[in-house]
Order: sequence, then structure tokens, then C-alpha cells
Amino acid sequence: MAVNQSVAKKSRKAASLDYSKIVQSASFKELMHEKKKFILPMSIFFMVFYFTLPVLTAYFTVLNKSAIGSISWAWLFAFAQFVMTITLCMIYTKKAGKFDEMVDKIAKEAGK
Repeated sequence: MAVNQSVAKKSRKAASLDYSKIVQSASFKELMHEKKKFILPMSIFFMVFYFTLPVLTAYFTVLNKSAIGSISWAWLFAFAQFVMTITLCMIYTKKAGKFDEMVDKIAKEAGK
């Protein structure tokens, strides 16, 4: 019962917020700018890095050469994609914490 009352209270409070005012605030614009500044380059980097392997293996033979013993450069590149994905996830998680702080600031300014 207490959970339902809490949800209802939050719902009424959210309904009373002026979202158009929040969207126009300097803090919200800063949040969107920071997110775009981070997410766009990281997404482009990820896509280029990810699609480089199939393109290189399909149209070129550069990755077919031996790198370490019988392991070719294609296998090393494929392994590097796992490392890159994990690294980007860790970087995003850390950056998302900063985005959350910015969202908390916006919520306080909005009176939530």
C-alpha cells in the first residue's frame, strides 16, 4: 500500500513539472551537449572499428599474415574488438555517472 502511495505521489509531482521549461534550461542544454559530445564520437569509433574487420577480411589479405606463430592478424583484430567493447563499456559507465549528476542538478532546479 505504501509503495502505491509513493508511486502516486511521484506521478502527481511529475505531472506538475513544466517540461518545456526544463528542456529550455541551460543545465539541460549542457547535459545534451555533453552527451552528444561523448556518444557521437564513441559510436562512430565503435562502428568504424567493428566494421573494419569484415571489410579487411573480405576485400584484402593484409590480416591473413601470421602475427604470432600460426595466429593471424585477423584473430588478433577480432580479439581486440572484445577488448575495445569492454573498454568502451567501462568508459561509458564512468561517464554515465557524470550524466546522472547533471540530471540530479536539473531535477533540483526543477523543484523535483
